[in-house]
Amino acid sequence: MTMRTSYRDIFLLACCQALLLVNNASLIAMNGLVGYALAGDKAFATAGVTTFVLGSALSAMPAALWMAKVGRRRGFMTGSIVAVFGSAICALALAWSSFALFCLGTAIIGVYTAFGLQYRFAAAEVAAPEFKAKAISLVLAGGIAGGFLGPEASRWAKDLLPVPFLGSFIVLSGIALIALGVQSRVRVPAPSVAARDGGRSLSEIARQPVFVVAVLSAALGYGVMNLLMTATPLAMSFCGYPWVIVAGTLLMVACVGVALADNQVGYFWAALVLLGVGWNLMYTGGTTLLTEVYTPAEKAKTQGLNDFIVFAVMGLSSFSAGALIDVAGWERMNAVALPFVAVVMFAALWLFALRRSIRPPPKAT
Repeated sequence: MTMRTSYRDIFLLACCQALLLVNNASLIAMNGLVGYALAGDKAFATAGVTTFVLGSALSAMPAALWMAKVGRRRGFMTGSIVAVFGSAICALALAWSSFALFCLGTAIIGVYTAFGLQYRFAAAEVAAPEFKAKAISLVLAGGIAGGFLGPEASRWAKDLLPVPFLGSFIVLSGIALIALGVQSRVRVPAPSVAARDGGRSLSEIARQPVFVVAVLSAALGYGVMNLLMTATPLAMSFCGYPWVIVAGTLLMVACVGVALADNQVGYFWAALVLLGVGWNLMYTGGTTLLTEVYTPAEKAKTQGLNDFIVFAVMGLSSFSAGALIDVAGWERMNAVALPFVAVVMFAALWLFALRRSIRPPPKAT
């Protein structure tokens, strides 16, 4: 693959990431409010986010293995087709005022996310080895546009139809179809014959220190972001409105500090900006670390295990968000996030120290 082709595919993958984040940011922005309107018990208002994450978690390994069999492009397109059906089910749930059907629809949309989270690994595969970390960062940076456009799209489409948010899910179906068109142009090298062999067992791969820190960073970075971001729309409505990873954890701590400072809309916005940047650093750092722990033969199952753990943590955090803000309140819920951020910070520092201790001494001159 030529450098020009590599740049082209990284750009297309970044566009796919942006469209994925339009879907996810829209869903998370709407989910708590829709759930609050549909759920009988308001403590379960964020259950739709939990089922979304569970759908992603349960699909993470199958999605990775399916792509190993049929290739990245067909795998990505499979996810977008699933997203169209999931969005349609959510639209029906709103039309029928069915909270259970809504949760089913978000679970199906979660399958799309499981496929979409492979974009970053596809970027690493099309890039030259020295460009791998930058390629992952560029693709994930595509999500910034989606993070801004998603909530705006859901808000714009909220009142398109008589039932609030019904139009938003119809728009999400259209966005998934656009993603399908972009994915059809992506070209990722097919796995070699050697890459189809089994490689080491997952337990052996998972015992590596680099794997532990990589998964901790990605999973808890996503989990803390999900915990705070899921509850933020509800809180706003109640009020009327290795160093890269360490840097990400510090931004997460700053996010909690800003969120606790005041309940004005400006503070919510500032906290979410810090949250997004902190998550991006932790997630990018964890993803780049993960690419160091597996061989081509072990790629699919290792990536699948990583994403399963990430989504398991996300599921727990999103399920906890509704209950925590209902029982403990916004301030205590933010404080709960701090120990998890500290775990990642100390794990990253531990890995840094471990690598320094095993680094060979410089040769005498």
